[in-house]
Amino acid sequence: MQQQLQTMLALQDEINTLVNDNWRGQNFPWYRAIWVESAELLDHFGWKWWKKQQPDMDQVKLELVDIWHFGLSLELQQGSPEEAAALMRAELTGTQRIPGDFRADLEQFTLNTLASKQFDLVGFAQLLADTGMTFDELYQRYVGKNVLNRFRQDNGYQDGSYVKIWQGREDNEHLAEICAQLDSAAADYSGEVYRALAGRYRETADA
Repeated sequence: MQQQLQTMLALQDEINTLVNDNWRGQNFPWYRAIWVESAELLDHFGWKWWKKQQPDMDQVKLELVDIWHFGLSLELQQGSPEEAAALMRAELTGTQRIPGDFRADLEQFTLNTLASKQFDLVGFAQLLADTGMTFDELYQRYVGKNVLNRFRQDNGYQDGSYVKIWQGREDNEHLAEICAQLDSAAADYSGEVYRALAGRYRETADA
């Protein structure tokens, strides 16, 4: 877990720096992004008692990964990837968590985030337990999404020249297919995902 945390924190630092060289000095309101994403997450899980709703668990997990991006950014404000990873590991492994009431746990997580303007890591770990999402699955999903974000930035996302639809399918779909084919335990997993994305993107441009 320690190595996976360091890898994710380093990747988050890289993508933040790509967007803004001085991102740490900007004091961006990461907690606000977590709050908004939490509302979107609840919509995917369902909360309306006046209509039949079935949780869309794949979307729920995707939103959790988005929240994790912002949470890692908050953790990086406290120190280097190595320092942050050690502190995060201690919190994540401190208590065994059992699945609970997801809606109530999400509300508590959001309240804690807004009150502290920090990442409620313990509350987030509870949300993982509620959804049956393992740390290994979080790692695989996070690295894939992070690499896709970096790939988009490298290929004109900011100036609008990036093409999101490849061969009639969104880049997210290609990413999911690629990640399913690769070994997330590989030392250069993020590099392998990036190279596979680049290869498919070139095929689209050449077609």
